[in-house]
Amino acid sequence: MGIREATREDFARIWPIFREVAAAGETYAYPRDVTREQAAALWMDDPRKTFVFEEDGEVLGTYYIKTNHAGPGDHVCNCGYMVAAAARGRGLATAMCEHSQQVARALGYRAMQFNLVASSNEGAVRLWSKLGFATVGRLPGAFHHPSRGHVDALVMYKWLDA
Repeated sequence: MGIREATREDFARIWPIFREVAAAGETYAYPRDVTREQAAALWMDDPRKTFVFEEDGEVLGTYYIKTNHAGPGDHVCNCGYMVAAAARGRGLATAMCEHSQQVARALGYRAMQFNLVASSNEGAVRLWSKLGFATVGRLPGAFHHPSRGHVDALVMYKWLDA
């Protein structure tokens, strides 16, 4: 069991998780009908690095890390995390977030920002807060949840330097 950097070939095992999360429409601002090719570009090609959380050869979770903004903002990274429904509640998101902070520091980032955390995603908001992220912005009605309608989106931020 562990986290390792993903290769493009790993996307075949990431795709079921990505498709499940995107189709639910509850946590990511991706089209619910995103194609496999679009998803691969978003998760594998655009980020600086992508990782998988594996157990017995099965991908249970994944995350990416990328520069949030170029130029004067290039010291701030952004990450996205996905966990297979069957593996939720086992601490994978915590492990991946802690791992991503170590990777971020090693890559020279000084801060991490989550740009659009659905306020209805209470588990993620609670976890990110527990891991030291502050809610620095609230975007009223910015996330269109499939059953709750328009909910607020949060901007969450953590300075990584000690």
